[in-house]
Amino acid sequence: MSYTVFALKWRPQNFEEIIGQPHIVSNLKNAIGRDKLAHALLFAGPRGVGKTSTARILAKALNCKDGPTINPCSKCPSCLAITQGRSLDVIEIDGASNRGIDEIRTLRESIKFAPVGGKFKIYIIDEVHQITTDGFNALLKTLEEPPPFVKFIFATTHPQKVIPTILSRCQRFDFRRIPAMEIAAQLKKIAAEEKIKIEEDVLFAIARSSDGALRDAESLLDQLASFSKEKISLQDINSVLGAVEQEALFEITEDIIRKDPQAALAVLNKIIDAGKDAELFLADLIGHFRNLMVVKVAGADSRMVDLPQEACEKLLQQSAGLSLEEIFSAFNALVNTREISKRLDSSRIPLEVALIKLAYSPDKPARNPQPAPKEDKHKGNATKPQVKIEEEAPKDEKATDSPSLDNIKNAWHNIVEAIGRVKMYLAGYLNEGDPVKVERNILTISFPKDCSLHKESLEQKANRDIIEKILADSLQTDLRVNFVLSKEAAQPKDNADSNPMIKSALDAFGGRIIRET
Repeated sequence: MSYTVFALKWRPQNFEEIIGQPHIVSNLKNAIGRDKLAHALLFAGPRGVGKTSTARILAKALNCKDGPTINPCSKCPSCLAITQGRSLDVIEIDGASNRGIDEIRTLRESIKFAPVGGKFKIYIIDEVHQITTDGFNALLKTLEEPPPFVKFIFATTHPQKVIPTILSRCQRFDFRRIPAMEIAAQLKKIAAEEKIKIEEDVLFAIARSSDGALRDAESLLDQLASFSKEKISLQDINSVLGAVEQEALFEITEDIIRKDPQAALAVLNKIIDAGKDAELFLADLIGHFRNLMVVKVAGADSRMVDLPQEACEKLLQQSAGLSLEEIFSAFNALVNTREISKRLDSSRIPLEVALIKLAYSPDKPARNPQPAPKEDKHKGNATKPQVKIEEEAPKDEKATDSPSLDNIKNAWHNIVEAIGRVKMYLAGYLNEGDPVKVERNILTISFPKDCSLHKESLEQKANRDIIEKILADSLQTDLRVNFVLSKEAAQPKDNADSNPMIKSALDAFGGRIIRET
């Protein structure tokens, strides 16, 4: 007996079995029930999401002995013939190999003949965008006024390549990528029926790697089941795909947060040494920072992140160590790294550079490896390390007394300018505030009441640390900052030439400010 692959064996046979496309199923059922199904339909969407399977189910619904019906029996001669691919009334055509005008003319001739056994003659044309413009033009008249017993179902992954005159004559249905959670649930059902021992994490890893294509996920499960001896583990799928475990993404991101470039490189080296693909890891890391951005804004919502709830909670915890600006910056840096990788035809070196840049902090220099103790040739063993005791150099102690408010105001322009050299937008925010009080080494900076976003951004730990460090360096005293909102709204400031952001732009472009009189 010949073996049937999972993608065929578990192909849906009725509308209820279609996974991840409830909007398509609902619309088709309504159209059939109200007898308002168009003579030409366009099924558009990514590969492996059920376009052709849905077309066959629709064909059964139309030609079933009880049809048109939303519940085809799958037992009558017509339904069985369609399921087995031998129905004379359902003609499946590959648009890639029947794309020319001659093939379309032959198709037009066959359309004239009535169906053999069913109520309709149904043409399913897959990858219809492959048909040439001349071929489409030859089909136009027939498509516009077909015989009443003819239905066209076009399937395509590139609807934008179908000419507008064809699109305007079709009822369009847009298929979506199937959520990973739904794919994992279907794989679990298949594994149970096929008596496959598999870990829960593996089911989701397969679903995630399929990029929303159920057919791809079923094929991968089939492949894993064919060579795995006992229980399919996460190691099996990683060896097949060269995929990176979710834990490695969390680990390397944690190294970036802790500003430890050496540890980040060590994780990357371990991943590559294990045979994982650097380009795939880069893509996964970009996706990880996208997920961090989403949970930072929307919370641990598994529907938006498409990960198990446990992973969403872990993402939420990790996102607390990063500001949105830092997440955006890391995301952009990684995307740029991918573009550089394409030009260099290498992923590892640009990725190493990106990780060091993301994890490097000038305040925390990289650790230097300690040299191994030299071997004493005379004694044949390692000599004991010599301890050299030196007097500790006196530290540059900062003043403990708070500086006066006047001194801070006099130095404020230079302080803001120094902050702007580290993070330009912080300087822009601070320029809207004014130092109003200094007491017990706490500097209070007041902002107009309509600058609450400025205040919230500056209060983030990473931004506050930058401001306090530069204050300490500039005033030679440790100060903490406190941000408050005043009761008044912002008033226009006539100091554009002193704004550090504007000044930086003027310096960069050699410009000058022109004031209207």
